[in-house]
Amino acid sequence: MDTFYHILKLSAGIGLFLFAMYLLEESLKNLSGRSFKLFLQRITKNKIGAVTGGAIVTGVLQSSSMVSFMVLAFVGAGVFTMRNAMAIILGANLGTTLDSWVVATLGFKMDIEVVSYPAVCAGGVLLILFGSQKTYRYISYFLFGFGLLFIGLSFMKTSMEAQVKVFDFSQYASMSLAVFLLIGFIITVLVQSSSVTMALTLSALHVGAISLPIAAAIILGSQTGTTIKIMLGAINGSASKKRIVLGNFLFNVFVTLFAYLLLSPILLLITDIFNIKDPLIGLVIFSSIINLGSIIIFSPLLDKFTHFLERFFKDSDGSVTAFIGHASTAEPMTALDLFKRETNYFIHNSMLFNLELFKIDKYYISKDSDYKSINEKNKFFIKTIEEKYDFLKQLQGELQVFYIELRPKLQPEEYSNVNQLISAARSSLHSVKSVKDIGTNITNLRHSSKDIKYNFFIHHKQETEALYRQFNALITQEIPASFENLQDIFNIIESNYTSALNNFYTEAQNAPLEKIDITTVINFNRELFTANKAMLMAVKDFLLKEKQAQEFNEVPVYKT
Repeated sequence: MDTFYHILKLSAGIGLFLFAMYLLEESLKNLSGRSFKLFLQRITKNKIGAVTGGAIVTGVLQSSSMVSFMVLAFVGAGVFTMRNAMAIILGANLGTTLDSWVVATLGFKMDIEVVSYPAVCAGGVLLILFGSQKTYRYISYFLFGFGLLFIGLSFMKTSMEAQVKVFDFSQYASMSLAVFLLIGFIITVLVQSSSVTMALTLSALHVGAISLPIAAAIILGSQTGTTIKIMLGAINGSASKKRIVLGNFLFNVFVTLFAYLLLSPILLLITDIFNIKDPLIGLVIFSSIINLGSIIIFSPLLDKFTHFLERFFKDSDGSVTAFIGHASTAEPMTALDLFKRETNYFIHNSMLFNLELFKIDKYYISKDSDYKSINEKNKFFIKTIEEKYDFLKQLQGELQVFYIELRPKLQPEEYSNVNQLISAARSSLHSVKSVKDIGTNITNLRHSSKDIKYNFFIHHKQETEALYRQFNALITQEIPASFENLQDIFNIIESNYTSALNNFYTEAQNAPLEKIDITTVINFNRELFTANKAMLMAVKDFLLKEKQAQEFNEVPVYKT
């Protein structure tokens, strides 16, 4: 029964640890503004600074995995160069040994929960009092993540320590040290923390269950085991992220194998030359020596190592485009055709996004076989709303970059065509942003217990579905795209806006509504009107010829 309890506690610790990593990643991603990135670039502009910075940050946070994830994020954003990123990771490995020193010197009296409880408390108070403000909300996420990280580590540490007492390593002392190297690797892969593996190994060493050579072999195995989580986190990342992960893996494999071959001489140096008799201190010195030695060996080779890594993976890995990713502006007319198809795909997904927020059946749009297979490949359908919004922003950015490259290669008579396409993409994203901005309003109205608010939402939902059926029919050419057809659709949009507002004002006279309810409805109605106009402009620019598009621009469409 005790064993089962400790397994459950270990599982809870892993879950808390992973959730803490998610909170920390989200908070750091949203708090890392321009000034912070410039600061990081400044302190890591040379190899020594990068190594030192990696060691210090990891020493404070006590998670080389967390630091590595930060490095991956900043490499993907272009903040760090490949060389400096690898230098930070070198330092991070050394930084993890700080916790080992604290545990060993305090004789297992360190209570890491003392750090976590105040952080969780502060995070909760901050979230309740100031959660409506973005900066404070993500600071509270950071405190939550920081606290939960240590609570999770505490759960894993205590549960695994209990199991070490049951599992007698001494009966396997005659086995090859390579077996214990593998054990260290497996334990670290399971708990994803070399610090936890170190704490467990120190516990076994302290009670005499294992010898110093066995303990050192386990720690060497953890050196490579801690890279697995980072590898999994970069599977769908950009080429630069994959290169960093590959570099981190190769580096740790080299350190593990090199130190394993020299295991006996290094331990002899510690026990006989340094005259260290305490096996716990001897183990943390061993860990520090191999990480410090790896820095000394690798630092002069960083430039050559990064050049070697750049041979792997294609730089286009991070692209989300469906058609222009393989296009060349050397063939401008072909490129223009692919650009038009990419714009069509962008409008298609923008309509899917807007309909999803309204909980409207998207089958009549998503059934398109070409775009359906592309979206399945890009995993668009299973992304969260935030991920889909980021996807559309990135796709619009790639369209914009391609437009800048393509336009100078075209003949003047094609300028209006490509200009209308990029305008269609901008209008489409404007529509998406407007709908996303009223996401909370949509939820509020859809779940409201007040009939006037709920009926107002249902009315708009039905009108939105009918409107998007018309948009889709125009895009797929089920109905002809003409000035008159688009004018009729705009008249419907304007009529929907005005009639809905007037009807609401009439009903509100006899309904008990709070001021915030009225504000919600008015804001919802205005932003939806803006979104529908923007989507109409996107369809217009995509379908109409230059002259008709210019004439349609004369229509007054900016009522608010």
